[in-house]
Order: sequence, then structure tokens, then C-alpha cells
Amino acid sequence: MQRVVILGAGFGGLELATMLSDAVGGDIDVVLIDKNDSFVFGYSKLDVLFGRTTMDAVRLPYRDIAKPGVRFLQETVTAIDPEARVVTTDAGVHEADVLVVALGADYDMDATPGLAEAGNEFYSVAGAERLAQVLPTFSGGRAIIGVCGAPFKCPPAPSEAALLLHDYLVTRGIRDACRLSIVIPFGTPVPPSPDTSQALVAAFAERDIEFVPSRRVASLDGGRSVAVLDDGTEMPFDLFLGVPRHRAPEVVIATGMSEDGYVPVSSRTLETRFPGVYAVGDVATVGVPKAGVFAEGAARVVADTLIAAVRGDEQPDGYGGRGSCYIEFGAGRIGRVDVDFLSGPTPTGTFREPSVALVGEKQEFGSSRSARWFGR
Repeated sequence: MQRVVILGAGFGGLELATMLSDAVGGDIDVVLIDKNDSFVFGYSKLDVLFGRTTMDAVRLPYRDIAKPGVRFLQETVTAIDPEARVVTTDAGVHEADVLVVALGADYDMDATPGLAEAGNEFYSVAGAERLAQVLPTFSGGRAIIGVCGAPFKCPPAPSEAALLLHDYLVTRGIRDACRLSIVIPFGTPVPPSPDTSQALVAAFAERDIEFVPSRRVASLDGGRSVAVLDDGTEMPFDLFLGVPRHRAPEVVIATGMSEDGYVPVSSRTLETRFPGVYAVGDVATVGVPKAGVFAEGAARVVADTLIAAVRGDEQPDGYGGRGSCYIEFGAGRIGRVDVDFLSGPTPTGTFREPSVALVGEKQEFGSSRSARWFGR
């Protein structure tokens, strides 16, 4: 029986394991490995950050996975041999006929001097929980949402954080005592979609949020409470909410699979230069943003390929690079951008105006995956 070892149980790993189980669960052995004990949707971190829920309420325990042909192992990957398709963890060694690397991207706090000491990041589970305790103590002054480098996960998230922070401060009655700024390394908030970017910039202006494009935060000076941008500009702050620089996990870099920090793959099949080894999601370089919906789409292509091989069917079409992202605009409204990165000569995006109806659609997006992956 063919064994598929999947490293990482995020969007990509969960979707791949689920599809293989549903289609060929009796004819394939799937081993799903992750160092964590639970899954958290990325957007839930903003809900935790602004006190709309708790982390305990949004965690989905991996122990709930009960799928034919799938075994979940909570182990930490310590070494990967892509040529032999052998994985070593803190609990043992796993040999694979097919190996899928879906370990995501790690946060490199040390790449931005002063960030760990003087700032706060809201992209990790721990960071969101920590900031949820810090925000109630903020009583006024300048708050900066600052991106420290690109690429970074979920490109609209810093814009969402700025708009939701505005709402949070209004609710507390201290917005007039605060100055909000957002710093991003792109010229526009969502480059593939001018309409989405225009709507976000208009929302910033309406709320008196300073928008600083085409700049990244290069360092923080904690002694002076100053963020230093990559052009030398200094921005004083009283509260800093940072997006750390990203990189592939060290265990992946050590394999020699990566180039320029991430793993290059075929844009059609997601296979690496090593036969039988695939990479999906944030760990891979494939010409799409680092976001869960794109990891999920890539995993579906790998799943279809493996299912076709088991059944002796024709190989499926390649990866299309399409996905939809929901964007919090505050005031109880959510927008959506549908983007296509690979089918045309340049990426394109179609914007749907913020509405209450899209709030329900986003909730369905999450609940349908909770049910599909975890049976709840």
C-alpha cells in the first residue's frame, strides 16, 4: 500500500489528507504530522486580538481527525531527506512513497532588530494572545501597524488590523486621543486588485489612518520608541503591532530544497525537483500569495494527482492559482477579492464591496472546513 507522508497540518495538509481519505482511503496510507495539537484559522487571530473571542474557542484539536486511511501524529520534524523521502522526527523515522512538505513559513523575529524587545507581533497564536492583553492598557498616542518584509502571509491582514483597531478604539471612547498609521512594503494594499486597494485606501482616509506605502519597518529603537523604515524615516510610536519577516522553517532550509528562502515547485503540479516530493502552501514558491486558500487549492491539485495514480486515471489539469480572500473593513462589514495569479499574463483581482451578507459567507467558509476536516 502506498504511503503518503504529509508534513504540516494547516490548510494544505488538512485538505490533502481529507481528499485522499474521501477518495482512496482504503487503498492508501496517509501519515499527517504536525508539532502542534490543534489548528487555528489565521483570521481567528484578529478576533482574539480585538477581544471578539478567545483562543480556546477557536482551536480545532487534531485529535478530532477521524478519517479512513489517515493517521495524525503530533511530532516535531527534525530532518528531511528529500532524495530518499525519509523524515526524522522527535519520535522516530518515517519512510514515504510520496512526501508532501506543507510546513508553512516561520516568523524571523531576529531579522528586524528591536522587534522582539520593543514591539509586538500579531501573526502568531502567542502574539495575538499577548497583544489581546496589551491593547486594554493602551490609552492614547500613536499606534503603528508595520510590516517588516515581504512576502508575508495573508496580504490584506495588516489593513484589516488597522481598520479593526480603529473600531476597537472608537468603542473604548479613546479614538480621538490616538493616531493610527499603517506601513506596508507594497505600493497598494492589494496589488492584484486596484478596486480592492482603492476601497481600503478610502477606508483609511475616512478613518484618519495614515497610509505609508512602499516602505517596510527595518528596525525598532525601543529606547526611543521609534520605528525606523527602510529609507531611514523615523516614526515614533506608543504601540507597535508588527508583521515579522517570514522564512521557510530551518528544517526545510537544511535539506537544500529551498532557493531564496522557499521551495521552488512546478507551477502546474507542485512537485519539487525531487521525484515524489511535493511542496504546497507558504513553504513553496509558486507565484501566488502566502494564504490558506491558495495552500488549499495547491493541495487539491496534489490530491487529484495522487488519486489519479491510484485509480489509473488520466492526470488532472494543473494548478490554476485562483482564490478568494475575505477582508474585514470594520463596522460589521466584510469585503471579498477574487484573484487569479496564473492563468493570464498578469495577476488580476475582482472586488466585491463590503457588506453584512459577506460576513455570513466568511462564517460559512470557516464552518464548512471545520466540518470537512474535523467533523464538527
